[in-house]
Amino acid sequence: MIIYKDVISGDEMISDAYDMKLVDDVVYEVDCTMVTIKKGADVDIGANASAEEASEELEDGSETVNNVCHSFRLQPTSYDKKSYLGHLKTYMKTVKAKLVENGAAPEEVTTFEKGAQAFAKKIVANFKDYEFLVGESMDINGMVPLLNYREDGSTPFIIFWKHGMKEEKV
Repeated sequence: MIIYKDVISGDEMISDAYDMKLVDDVVYEVDCTMVTIKKGADVDIGANASAEEASEELEDGSETVNNVCHSFRLQPTSYDKKSYLGHLKTYMKTVKAKLVENGAAPEEVTTFEKGAQAFAKKIVANFKDYEFLVGESMDINGMVPLLNYREDGSTPFIIFWKHGMKEEKV
């Protein structure tokens, strides 16, 4: 299995267990599913139940969550357009520096710069459609994955910056 980690924060973002579609050679789109998970757990402490005592049941609840957000502990955060553009500008400079530092080919750096700039324009044009996520470490300098919904309005997908992640085989 391959885990994709944010090159800045080191947070796990996604794995190859999910269907990742490369878009414009600069971002991955990953379809998500809303799943129901049980809250709480039945804890057996090894004691014998007494016939005289009434059995105390834990309140059994459940919660509906996005499977990718839940699996990789991605948390919602918020941005207005101005603050997101400021973040994106700084983030893109840092990712470019990481690419150069790690010996990426000049054409790969150029692909990233041009592709990221074009994709950023798409984000700004549809800014209100996106929800913003942050990795487990809550590092504000790291990647901010974008959550959106397909045309049907109910199928979520998350966008990850391709060049902002490194692969790690586990």
